[in-house]
Amino acid sequence: MCEHEHHHENSYVIPRIAAALILFACGFWFKPLFLVSYLLAGGDVLFKALRNIIKGQIFDENFLMGLATIGAICIKEYPEAVMVMILYQIGEYFQHRAVEKSRHSITKLMDIRPDYANLNGEKVSPKSVKIGDIIAVKTGEKIPLDGVVIEGEASVDCSALTGESVPVRVKSGDNVISGCINLDGVLQIKVTKEFGESTVSRILELVEHASSKKAKAENFITKFAKYYTPAVVVMAVIIAFVPPLIMHTGFTAWFQRALTFLVISCPCALVISVPLSFFAGIGGASKEGILIKGSSYIETLSKPSVVVFDKTGTLTKGVFKVTEIVSENPNLLKFAAFAESASSHPIAAAIKKEYEKEIPPQSNIREIAGCGVEAVIDGKKILAGNARFAGTKPVNKDGTVVYVSIDGEFAGYIVISDEIKEDAPFAVSALKKMGITTEMLSGDTYKTAVSVQQTLSLDKVYAELLPEDKVNKLEELITNSSGSVIFAGDGINDAPVLTRADIGIAMGGLGSDAAIEAADVVIMDDKPFKVVTAIKISKRTMNIVKENIAFALGVKVLFLILGGFGFITMWGAVFADVGVALIAILNALRAIKRIK
Repeated sequence: MCEHEHHHENSYVIPRIAAALILFACGFWFKPLFLVSYLLAGGDVLFKALRNIIKGQIFDENFLMGLATIGAICIKEYPEAVMVMILYQIGEYFQHRAVEKSRHSITKLMDIRPDYANLNGEKVSPKSVKIGDIIAVKTGEKIPLDGVVIEGEASVDCSALTGESVPVRVKSGDNVISGCINLDGVLQIKVTKEFGESTVSRILELVEHASSKKAKAENFITKFAKYYTPAVVVMAVIIAFVPPLIMHTGFTAWFQRALTFLVISCPCALVISVPLSFFAGIGGASKEGILIKGSSYIETLSKPSVVVFDKTGTLTKGVFKVTEIVSENPNLLKFAAFAESASSHPIAAAIKKEYEKEIPPQSNIREIAGCGVEAVIDGKKILAGNARFAGTKPVNKDGTVVYVSIDGEFAGYIVISDEIKEDAPFAVSALKKMGITTEMLSGDTYKTAVSVQQTLSLDKVYAELLPEDKVNKLEELITNSSGSVIFAGDGINDAPVLTRADIGIAMGGLGSDAAIEAADVVIMDDKPFKVVTAIKISKRTMNIVKENIAFALGVKVLFLILGGFGFITMWGAVFADVGVALIAILNALRAIKRIK
């Protein structure tokens, strides 16, 4: 049923319940009104039960409620039959309200969907805008597509995406992502991605499918209900007919016990509260700017033994600058900048920025994964990358070193430095307090990796790794780990590792197609501490799920036993069904609150 239909249906619930209660009260003076009240409160339950029977889906909560209340009417227990339906409808109403509260945190992201784009002075569909088109974004408008600012300066609100309330200032040359709101000024943006590939489109697709991957606990509840419901119907039939035949006692008392048993047995609390807990957990995470692709990932994320970080762009800012050039060749920087001209890697960007001059288009460039780039510049063969690739020995420097050879002879190196993110130390410290091992994988030199390790107090680091080395090292960690292994990377070159980890977390991965596709969790800004927040949300959600399962099953079993022996009335049965469901729903909603 679509959202509009749910809203239309729920808008009549309160008046219907109020009318049913008034007719219920009047029924004590004029008994036929009990039947009118019953049909008003429970007509839709009977209709759903009949419809499901026709479809072959007999044993569900509607069938149990209908069977129990019709039976109560047959033995003239009119008030009990009517009140069961009224309280059931009240419970259903609160369930819908709870689901909508959880859904609101997720569907709030749907507000990022742009309505139009300003192209050539006209408002057009974002889907009709092509790469390279120049669009204008005025004050108060959403940025409809990913692009780069070519003119103007403004503050943009990214809170719907990142959970951060502080606006970001953007100017000419800055990249911007769709879904953010321009708070002031006018921006001219050159589009870099079509709508179907843009950040807003990818995120919306992710949100819409967030509930498709079910956790083991949800699958357990589905299987449990499948076998549980017919079992209790059989037990109710036994209670109704066997004791009177064996003990030659009155049929009515045992029939009433059987009806009470049926009302108690409705698995509403479990069937509703467990999926709702996961749904609320996903909604709570979205408030923090964390997108979890499904409840199965919450389950795995809640029991990590190791968190493995990539270095560049994850623990460090990935904003590089050239700090040293060592060479006797005055053209070393030029050759390196020309060779790196086709790369979007932060290290390449730092070299090109240091060169400061315009770089003409280059055609003879070949990237060699894990090594560097090979290019022909001014008739000379240039190799720029690691020491082994350039044919020399590594130097002992703090930072990333790009070695350059010209026509097969080592010509010098460029030192590029990065900066550790402000919240990285707090993230590592918090993970250690949770008993989680922290490790780092890096393609940088061992000295640079150890420097980061000492600054952050990481447990282990692995340096000078090629892309395939990172995957192999992660597989080794997974084999030797007692719990799940989480890998957090910036999503630029980490897709294979993100895919291989038990949980892959893309840091600041909004602009990376590979990250959104490969990761199980997307953190919509670049703060490492959000990894801690995601784990805490998952742990809290799983605790709530376990509480609801234990509480619902415990109360059900107790009341079923008491009901079978006649110690519970129909009113007690209503509490065991609707009351337990409401308590479990309220408990589930704790998962949506923000982590302190």
